[in-house]
Amino acid sequence: MMRYPRWSLLFTLPAGCLIGLFLLGLGQLLLSAFFVDGRWDASLLLEILARPDQVAMLVRTIVIALATTLLSLLLGYPVAYLIARSEHHRNHLLLLVILPWLVSVVVRTYGWMVILGPKGLINSALQWSGLVDSPLPFMYHGGTVVLGLVHVLCPFMILAILAALLKVEPALEEASMSLGGRPFQTFLRVLLPLSLPGMLTGVMLVWLMSVGAIVTPLMLGGLKDTLIGSEIFQQVLHFFDYRKAATFASLLMVVAILGVLPLQWLERRLSLQLRDA
Repeated sequence: MMRYPRWSLLFTLPAGCLIGLFLLGLGQLLLSAFFVDGRWDASLLLEILARPDQVAMLVRTIVIALATTLLSLLLGYPVAYLIARSEHHRNHLLLLVILPWLVSVVVRTYGWMVILGPKGLINSALQWSGLVDSPLPFMYHGGTVVLGLVHVLCPFMILAILAALLKVEPALEEASMSLGGRPFQTFLRVLLPLSLPGMLTGVMLVWLMSVGAIVTPLMLGGLKDTLIGSEIFQQVLHFFDYRKAATFASLLMVVAILGVLPLQWLERRLSLQLRDA
């Protein structure tokens, strides 16, 4: 077993400082949410959970995050497979996936407002062609928010799946087909099991980022159907109610963790099975 000199522990100081600051902020968040004058007080959390509109906001956040994650998976897997199997054009296709990251989330979301707005490209084209008399309500509902979030977060899903697919030898697919396996059977029995770790990683990434998204839901969803992330933003910057914002953030953290834990358990089991195989 290789031993490292003691002075090499100094390289862990930056990471340790970041972890310490994170834990300090997390502790302060929990203290602000559940302690008043040094005493445990969960009355604000119970008040939030007792209000139907707040519960509906929580359910709406979970549903939109789930829809975003599922749609990103369905769209990202074929793109990742295409990039993995396109050896000559892999770098060019990968560049197209990464290229949107050069533009901020605000600009990309505003682009959807220009396309889907009452005076946007689609409504203007429909009215000019005479198909509709008044603009169609594409904006400010859950479907538009999901569309915007998929556009922003799908590259994370593609890269996570691509990393797993690049480890799968094409010869395995060829061997399956040479033994009589049809393309769909080869996908189900060979490619899908071997790429599941990358899929789970992408699902966790997209889930965590979509469940706490702020900018895209605010711009595309408006203030009527607010998500928890947007509500935290309003409580801090508009109402200056830091305790309520901390309570919402703690609730959001629990929701995010509950979604990730089963995926991590499944990922560990798959890793053990693949290692034993």
